[in-house]
Amino acid sequence: MPTLFDAVTFGDLKLKNRIVMAPLTRNRSPRAVPNDLNVVYYEQRATAGLIVSEGTAVTQQGQGYADVPGLYLPEALEGWKKITDAVHARGGAIVAQLWHVGRISHVSLQKDGAAPVAPSAVAAKSKTYIINEDGSGGFAETSEPRALELAELPGIADDFGKAARAAVDAGFDGVEIHGANGYLLDQFLKDGANQRTDAYGGSIENRARLTLEVVDAVAKAIGAGRTGIRLSPTTPANDITDSNPQALFDYVVEQLATRDLAFIHVIEGATGGPRDHQYAGASFDYDAFKATYVKAGGKAAWLLNNGYTAETAKQAVESGRADLVSFGRPFIANPDLVRRIKDDAAWNEINPKTLYGGGAEGYTDYPTLEAAE
Repeated sequence: MPTLFDAVTFGDLKLKNRIVMAPLTRNRSPRAVPNDLNVVYYEQRATAGLIVSEGTAVTQQGQGYADVPGLYLPEALEGWKKITDAVHARGGAIVAQLWHVGRISHVSLQKDGAAPVAPSAVAAKSKTYIINEDGSGGFAETSEPRALELAELPGIADDFGKAARAAVDAGFDGVEIHGANGYLLDQFLKDGANQRTDAYGGSIENRARLTLEVVDAVAKAIGAGRTGIRLSPTTPANDITDSNPQALFDYVVEQLATRDLAFIHVIEGATGGPRDHQYAGASFDYDAFKATYVKAGGKAAWLLNNGYTAETAKQAVESGRADLVSFGRPFIANPDLVRRIKDDAAWNEINPKTLYGGGAEGYTDYPTLEAAE
């Protein structure tokens, strides 16, 4: 029977345990460049079997929040190299989450103040984090997007492929494509945001086209064994909805099953909220979802996320519901979360006031059990 603490290999990723640090936006990389404080943060958490980096923009167009890192500037790649070196020096593994936010952005973050892009010119009832004229940070309504032209879409897939190659060159063990939480790929997938009538809209097959093209571009650039993807079938994050998520995501994973990826990272329910959240009138069966993937021949690690405790994570792996389990906010407050789970020790409480922006406080100063001893 597998346990959370078993070493395991999926694709080209060799993990020392099955506990994963989920991607966590912290807004502490000014000008999209990782810095020495970020090195400390990731190094502290390198006991995870796998770290998935915070969302990292593939291009400036893909930026949606101030002070989040990118993969499109030489100085950013130099910053990431320091981080990957530090994680590897502690025996850890780390993949970069490739991010294009689509409509969840603001004109102040786009080149020359351009409108954010989306599958359709439909604004999200959501907010983003920007730097105000006085230098302070704060939340603002997202800007009105424009619809991407058909001729632009091959370039989006190409951007993901180039970013994946840059990530591996910067020392990452692989990448996770961000296809969740109401960002660009999720916007194309779900009919609440995608109102296109061309080859990328309408039918489930059409709406899934860009996501699969991105997966193929990334796999071509770095190999399928270094590639994972994150999906959120029913999250309402960033004002995203779909009328038939079961049929949509069953189709998506049937297609992914043929691509020999390293892992599929599934957010169950509402991101950071109820695990049983459903879109109005549209139920979703997560066990059937996995079964669809396996029946189609999928062999990637099945990575589950959202509100897991030490006990429920152990049960998920031991029962076979999951191969891996990821933790988000618990890893913020507990850099030694793996030891705390293994020793059945208490978890530090998170300080919500220091989640976004700032310096070391609430970022690298959470105490470890070792320090307490």
